[in-house]
Amino acid sequence: MVTLNKIYTRTGDKGTTALATGERVPKHVLRIESYGTVDETNATVGLVRLHTKDDPVLDAMLARIQNDLFDLGADLATPGKTAAELGYEPLRIVEAQATRLETEIDMLNANLAPLRSFVLPGGTAAAASLHLARTVSRRAERLMTALNEADEAGVSEAALKYINRLSDFFFVAARYANWAPDGKGQGDVLWVPGANR
Repeated sequence: MVTLNKIYTRTGDKGTTALATGERVPKHVLRIESYGTVDETNATVGLVRLHTKDDPVLDAMLARIQNDLFDLGADLATPGKTAAELGYEPLRIVEAQATRLETEIDMLNANLAPLRSFVLPGGTAAAASLHLARTVSRRAERLMTALNEADEAGVSEAALKYINRLSDFFFVAARYANWAPDGKGQGDVLWVPGANR
């Protein structure tokens, strides 16, 4: 378990940080950008949850995602190392986490009307916040795919699948929040091409 007694260490004052392996790297490298953006995604989910307290099913899904995002950060912070190399079993994203997202996407999507237009980010506060989480998670995915190509340690297939599925989850969850089972939703906010020309 992690114990944090002192928050500032001064070890990063010169622009480096430590990976979980102990290796020090510049704070701007793709691996740090990747898990930093995963952390940013997690922070946006925290904001989303300010608006989902009245929906225990969706809120529980988001709580699980927040925990998964810490798992993903730990996975990315421990590049390509095996248990034998590290002396302990590294925490990795597993296929079941992405599969759970697919199940939850299907559950949220089950009663939504088919889309006939692109959706604008907006509607309820929960939906707008979920769209923000979607766009931040897409940025994390872009960084992770770049990291996978640029770094020989790469990113696991399970981690790439999870981050790809996550933005799908946020999109469907935003639609679900706008149709709100409690009847308070406004429905989808649809794009009208060329509406203001």
